Parts: sequence; C-alpha cells; structure tokens
Amino acid sequence: MSGYQVIEIGALDEWRAHHGGFDQARSRDGRRVVDHELTMQYIGLTANALEPGEEAGYWHVHSQVEELYVFLDGRGQMGLDDEVVEVGPGTVIRVGQGVARTWRARSDSPGELRWLCIRAGGEQLPHLPDDSSRLPEKPMPWRD
Repeated sequence: MSGYQVIEIGALDEWRAHHGGFDQARSRDGRRVVDHELTMQYIGLTANALEPGEEAGYWHVHSQVEELYVFLDGRGQMGLDDEVVEVGPGTVIRVGQGVARTWRARSDSPGELRWLCIRAGGEQLPHLPDDSSRLPEKPMPWRD
C-alpha cells in the first residue's frame, strides 16, 4: 500500500450533490465524509454545502476532538456556545473541546454556504513541525 492516496471531491459547486454522514442516521445532502474514503489516522475531513436558509438543525459538542472550519463560499452563521459569528469566504474558526456548535446558511446568502471541517484529536502538535527533514538531493519533479 502506498503512503499517499488521491481522490477528487469535485468543484465547490458540486458539493451539494454529495450525500453522506458518519452513519446512516446522520447522513444528509451536501456532506461528504472524506476521511471515510481515505486511510486517515490522525485527522478527519468533511466537505459541506448548505442551501441558503438551510441549517444544521442540531447543536453538538466534542470531548476529545478539535475542529477547524474553513469557509470557502456563501454567507452563514455559526453558533458557538452563547455567541453567533458571521462566516463567509476566508473565515476560519477553530472550535475546541467542550464548545457547543451549530451553523446555518443565511437566507440572503448569494449561494450555497460551503466549507471544510477538519477534525483532529490526540497529542498536541508542536509549534514547529520538528519531525520533518529536507531532502536537498531529491530533484524537483516539475517539467514545463
């Protein structure tokens, strides 16, 4: 088995056609659980899209998992404990353990609210990724 995998999740405007979830009861249109398709060990990833006016319809909280929401398109809001934060292209929100969260696409959004949710747990990452090694003898692969 190779040490890497490649899949295509489609362009942003194709994400709404995905239907998935962590199990059948939590599946919905506009969600693709990418880490169920790849051999992920330490991180998880979902690609998400909500129609204008659509909402998650539930709150949730994690006791061990940290999440990073990267908003790419549309306009929406995230409920974070007792606050509501406006989100749109370029908004990145880290949500730690014990924080209740929910989200919705604003009804006046110019299109679907699209985002990636990156999940991780386990040991704290070092400030500097000190497990890397440069390979100066390896030539660059590009050919123009």
